[in-house]
Amino acid sequence: MDTRKDEQQRGITIKSTGVSLYYEYDAEGQGSSKPYLINLIDSPGHVDFSSEVTAALRVTDGALVVVDYVEGVCVQTETVLRQALQELIRPVLMINKVDRAFFELKHDPETIYQNFQRVIENANVIISTYQKSDMMGDCQVYPQNGNVAMGSALHGWGFTLNTFARMYAKRFGVEPKKLLPKLWGDNFFDPKTKKWSTDSTTESGEISRAFCAMILDPIMKLANSVLAGKKDVYAPMISKLGIELKGDDADLQGKHLLRKVMQKWIMASEALLEMIILHLPSPRSAQKYRTLYLYEGPMDDECAKAMMACDPNGPFMMFVSKMVPTSDGGRFYAFGRVFSGKAEQSKKVRILGPNYKPGKQEDLFEKNIQRVVLMMGRKAEDVIDVPCGNTCALVGVDQAIVKQGTISDSAQACTIRSMKYSVSPVVRVAVAAKNPADLPKLVDGLKKMAKSDPLVQVFSTETENVIAGCGELHLEICLKDLVEEYSNIEIIKSDPVVPYKETVTVTSSQTCLAKSPNKHNKLYLVAEPMKEELTIDIENGVIRANDDLKITARTLIDKYEWDQHDARKLWTFGPDNTGPNLLVDQTKAVQYLNEIRDSMESAFQWVTREGVLAEETMRGIRFNILDVELHTDAVHRGKYIILIHFFRWRSNHPYCKKSLLCLRINCSTKIPRTHLPC
Repeated sequence: MDTRKDEQQRGITIKSTGVSLYYEYDAEGQGSSKPYLINLIDSPGHVDFSSEVTAALRVTDGALVVVDYVEGVCVQTETVLRQALQELIRPVLMINKVDRAFFELKHDPETIYQNFQRVIENANVIISTYQKSDMMGDCQVYPQNGNVAMGSALHGWGFTLNTFARMYAKRFGVEPKKLLPKLWGDNFFDPKTKKWSTDSTTESGEISRAFCAMILDPIMKLANSVLAGKKDVYAPMISKLGIELKGDDADLQGKHLLRKVMQKWIMASEALLEMIILHLPSPRSAQKYRTLYLYEGPMDDECAKAMMACDPNGPFMMFVSKMVPTSDGGRFYAFGRVFSGKAEQSKKVRILGPNYKPGKQEDLFEKNIQRVVLMMGRKAEDVIDVPCGNTCALVGVDQAIVKQGTISDSAQACTIRSMKYSVSPVVRVAVAAKNPADLPKLVDGLKKMAKSDPLVQVFSTETENVIAGCGELHLEICLKDLVEEYSNIEIIKSDPVVPYKETVTVTSSQTCLAKSPNKHNKLYLVAEPMKEELTIDIENGVIRANDDLKITARTLIDKYEWDQHDARKLWTFGPDNTGPNLLVDQTKAVQYLNEIRDSMESAFQWVTREGVLAEETMRGIRFNILDVELHTDAVHRGKYIILIHFFRWRSNHPYCKKSLLCLRINCSTKIPRTHLPC
């Protein structure tokens, strides 16, 4: 699944890659296999690429979490589990690198069992902390339930307790389900008396734990004898287990023989696929509770009902979580998940961006789907249509989507919730073309690079182009892609810089006054700090700009002790209509105020994006509009006067002064395009 050359060289995953697997499995044990289609996305484990994990989680229903036997549950494991459970994704656990316990650390079976127990308990502590059990039940993992696997991905072997329960079921003459709980925990089997007990001390002496005696001992004995070349020990075991080595396999020795023998006995892929089929939900069951979290419209409309039922005949609803560059680097596949209906060639669809609001035309596009493709690792396979519950990619809609979006063929469709990332692009690098003539290529390359990565941000001004990423490794990969794939030019880059946030610590000591050039319009504002809890809740998406204003107001009044009048006169969030800064109208009986509201909100977005001190983003500030004096004649209260003075109140930028001169000549003149960068 590592399709890029740098992934193969570094030995890490950088970009998440999707594949659709067809598998037949006898889930009921009746001897007849059923076909299953598994949409699998391989996502990175490095913290710098957490955005790729978020994009993968949005379009899946279950997560296979891999934990190192030696290192145990790490910080990134907690981050990924938290992301998964917030997205209502059910996890299963794989404890990897168990071979190191045998050959490097020389652990005895009881120590290995205790380490397994520790890793599982640590994972369950995180799961119990973040799981939403009221919506999806208990998500904790237990080996006796079959949703924990152990093994070695390097050598290709792995098992769940189900694997050995079936092996021993014939020997004990019981059903595998009854034997399963006996193979974990404080259960001991005495081979002399043929009896089970919960105490390691019996009449015949000290006995080993069932998990150690029946599972770990045979694995360790076989592995150690094969590596040591003791054919007299491993040959009888291989024949007893029914493993046949044919042709060249019979001549293998050492690690190669061990790999082949273990794969034929306890194949990792079979254990993992079995665990996925038995313990991860199907789209039909998962979408019943995930729709409540994902869909931002009313739950009784046709789109929500179709998503809950995973109805292939309902309205087409798809969420695009990632833009995947094509092989030529010029266009992009819109990769995502179909939640209802079918993705079909030539279908006319509506593309709803993150800022789309029902009934308005903002951030709304109409396009025809040119092609539908299945992502198969490094290849893309053309198909006629893809029904709901599957992942696929669309060709022909990339020009209307920046990073993520909702696609539907219904005029009543609302957006699917935008993804919330666990990391922020806080490390910045300024780039410039080595040859000034290559500037257009650089700008075009930056746009393509920003589209290909879910989280990277590009800021362009007249003087510089800045790339923001999650860390130095993330930026290194982005710059490499920019040079080699998207622009094919030489660039100059600055040292990485981490930006700050600007805020206020106390309420303004004086009321700020701004006048329009004709002196007929006045604004009175003060700024004050918000409570840190409110700031964090806005950043975490607990309080959102597109929530119902009555619900938001009630939360602000009850939880944060806001004044009732202020809570109901909350105008907007900033920057980008989502940030942790608020603009509140505290005026009383001001005429014509709604005429300038749009301009005030636009100015507020700009101000909070580029603060007063160092033009860094503002955070945790509440701006209160105390009073507004507007001229009764519409000619003297043009919206551009108000807009530019909101900026002037913030800054004395030379461009602003130039724009003011234009406005003095004619109050209805729009701000010149050349002056907009200020």
